[in-house]
Amino acid sequence: MSTVVMDSAVAPMTGRPDQLAQIDQKLDLLTQSMQVMAQQVNYLMIEAEDNRRRQRMWEDLFADMQPIVKEAYNLAEEQMEEMQDFVQLDDVLALAKRLARNTRTLNEMLDMLESGRDFIQDAAPLTRDMVDEATAQLEAFERKGYFGFARQGMYVMDQIVTSFSEEDVRQLGDNVVLILNTVKQLTQPEMMEMVANLTQGFHEAEQQAETGKLDTGMFGLLKTMRDPEVRRGLAITLETLRRVSAQAPRRAV
Repeated sequence: MSTVVMDSAVAPMTGRPDQLAQIDQKLDLLTQSMQVMAQQVNYLMIEAEDNRRRQRMWEDLFADMQPIVKEAYNLAEEQMEEMQDFVQLDDVLALAKRLARNTRTLNEMLDMLESGRDFIQDAAPLTRDMVDEATAQLEAFERKGYFGFARQGMYVMDQIVTSFSEEDVRQLGDNVVLILNTVKQLTQPEMMEMVANLTQGFHEAEQQAETGKLDTGMFGLLKTMRDPEVRRGLAITLETLRRVSAQAPRRAV
């Protein structure tokens, strides 16, 4: 009898720790579940706060944009009212269709513009070099006096235009061949040398006359006539005058 009572008393004592362990385990699981639920609730609260913040941002943006959109709409309406006499909806639709039909052409034009831009970019260094070279050349012309000569040439042209009439210019054109031939003959080396010798001789004779070394008396002239060079010069002069007189047209007496 006593043994049975002891066994029945020991059995409840040994089963209670297992139950407590199970209860603790369930409490731990419940605590973990509560923590997970708390994290989820916290996440949902954060998301809700973010959504409210974004909603407020959109509301503020809409409130800020509403006057701008309204003003833009009013401005567009005013512009359309001003343009309605010149632009019709049919015209806009026709233009849109035409642009749609010529899309390839527009793309080709844009390609050409891009090619032109690339060419300009590639040619820019060469252009700068050419401009620098032209500037340097113009500066050299300025130093040498080309521009001053051109300005004085314009002054000469003004004098010619104001001094000669249209009839004078026409007569000059009629005789320009004769004038050029005469200038051509005068610019021959022998003619230029003769003119230079004549000029030099004239200056030397004038200096002698001024200093009193030139005898201008009758006997002095007769003495000078004895010089072969003087006689030769007089002969050439007289012969030249005779030939010029023979070629000149004779007037009826």
